[in-house]
Amino acid sequence: MATIEHWIGGQFTAGTSTRRGPVFNPATGQQQHEVVLASTADVDAAVRAAATAFEEWSQASLSRRTKILFSFRELVNARVKELAEIISDEHGKVLSDAAGEVQRGLEVIEFACGIPQLLKGSYSDQASTGVDVFSFREPLGVCAGITPFNFPAMVPMWMHPVAIACGNTFVLKPSERDPSASNYVAGLWREAGLPDGVFNVVHGDKEAVDAILEHPEVVAVSFVGSTPIARYIHQKATAAGKRVQALGGAKNHAIVLPDADLDFTAGHLTAAAFGSAGERCMAISAAVAVGAAGDPLMEQVSRMASEVVVGPGRDPRSEMGPVVTAAAKQRIESLIGSGEQQGAKVLVDGRGLSVPGHEDGFFVGPTVIDQVQTSMDVYTEEIFGPVLSVVRADSVESAIDLINSNPYGNGTAIFTNNGEAARRFQRGVKVGMIGINVPIPVPMAYYSFGGWKDSLFGEQHIHGPEGVSFYTRAKVVTSRWPHVTTPADASLHFPTAS
Repeated sequence: MATIEHWIGGQFTAGTSTRRGPVFNPATGQQQHEVVLASTADVDAAVRAAATAFEEWSQASLSRRTKILFSFRELVNARVKELAEIISDEHGKVLSDAAGEVQRGLEVIEFACGIPQLLKGSYSDQASTGVDVFSFREPLGVCAGITPFNFPAMVPMWMHPVAIACGNTFVLKPSERDPSASNYVAGLWREAGLPDGVFNVVHGDKEAVDAILEHPEVVAVSFVGSTPIARYIHQKATAAGKRVQALGGAKNHAIVLPDADLDFTAGHLTAAAFGSAGERCMAISAAVAVGAAGDPLMEQVSRMASEVVVGPGRDPRSEMGPVVTAAAKQRIESLIGSGEQQGAKVLVDGRGLSVPGHEDGFFVGPTVIDQVQTSMDVYTEEIFGPVLSVVRADSVESAIDLINSNPYGNGTAIFTNNGEAARRFQRGVKVGMIGINVPIPVPMAYYSFGGWKDSLFGEQHIHGPEGVSFYTRAKVVTSRWPHVTTPADASLHFPTAS
């Protein structure tokens, strides 16, 4: 059985740890690889390699950095198919969805290719007599990324292209459930001409995470994952004096008004709830049906959910693949059962799904649960599976209040043909990313991604302008080059412009 190793200082290494973890194919339920789980010493080796590389890379010209970034972009673009196959085999998502993930990651790389423009400073000539003031941004040092299983290519690409473009070096700790995509990307960076040590990959579990958070030479940490771990990482890393952007969980709502186009809305709700088996932090997991919208919407969504083709990710006929692990399947099915026990109505039941030829796979079918109350576990928990919970509301105002009372504030959407209601919604909800007739409002790479409330710990969102700000720090220079012909007129008073 192949062993997936770390990528440190430009080469593969098993490191010093003897611990290993299984990597499954979710469609078959069978282990296909094992991955090394880093020790503290392995993390230290990766950080030291990055720290050494920082001395040269931080001084690299913008022209050199941009050239490598453009080469990296071309290589990723040429290898979308290969990356998608790796993702599908270890995560389970269908090939088209995996390819879409890589394309969204490419958008961030393309954004980072504009780093000469993004890092332009400011200049004030003659701010005072004979005095000029200018500012510029410098890289931080060794930055780290800790990323989830659900987007093994895209989410790391939210981080490392921007960090590296800014002149930092990077240590990535991807999910140990689907680690191969990160190693493949490391090879593309090297092929693009990135110096050894600028980009490193260490695989592991909590031991590796803690080693990153405690390492004195790691100056900034980016994280995407669940809210409890985001809170833990933010507390532990900030206590160690590091910059942190930690994106947590979500419970994304979609309000549906009676005037919304039924076919359009039901189709997009179905795709947003069940795409990638619901394993997206921006998936719609709760629909809020307002007034008369409820019954016809449920009839249409239930029909569409029942028609979703579930199967292995490599089968071109499949529209939705399995969930990532057997434990995830068990948890999702348990939450569906709890909703039923607490009084909700299961309209479409995805439990117990068996896919011919893949009976041991981790499959859960699309599930629609109506008459959900906000006190039910199926509503309060972040399910991270193909489950759409439907809550009823009698007005736009009550729907907005429902969303605002939820502890998460990642993404939300409204379906309507009423511009006034949409504007009231976009101004009223306390959520970071909003869609109007767009169910998954993931912003383009030249905007920043991030939520509010328990969906974000830290001040700055990821990628886009805030990403550049996160991975750099400002320096302001006040300069004077006097033509000395008379004695200096220095004063002990506080300096003022004149």
